[in-house]
Amino acid sequence: QVELVESGGGSVQAGGSLRLSCVASGNTNRRHCMGWFRQVPGKEREGVSTISDQSLTSYYADSVKGRFTISRDNAKKTVYLQMNSLKPEDTAMYYCAARPVPYCSPSFTPDEYQFWGQGTQVTVSS
Repeated sequence: QVELVESGGGSVQAGGSLRLSCVASGNTNRRHCMGWFRQVPGKEREGVSTISDQSLTSYYADSVKGRFTISRDNAKKTVYLQMNSLKPEDTAMYYCAARPVPYCSPSFTPDEYQFWGQGTQVTVSS
């Protein structure tokens, strides 16, 4: 069992920045692909970004490429999502997720991820 806790969400103006953090605990010995997902009420959860266990490969949704950056620090058991140039359409609940494989699929989907955090809300105002 892996426990994930997100933080760093909040309310910002369009064009602003936020950095989300996700700290893992529990059974973390196995290598994990980590991902960030987001969801708005009435919509399905969508993938935002993923990163492999050794930070060799990362993927981004087309809607966030060039604006968001995913990174991780395994010594701190933490994954980050730096979000710049935020837009109102980025408003959502953001979730951290873990999959017990060292590499992530470029076509990531929520069903592939076994462990989830509680979510952190991001609200972008125009």
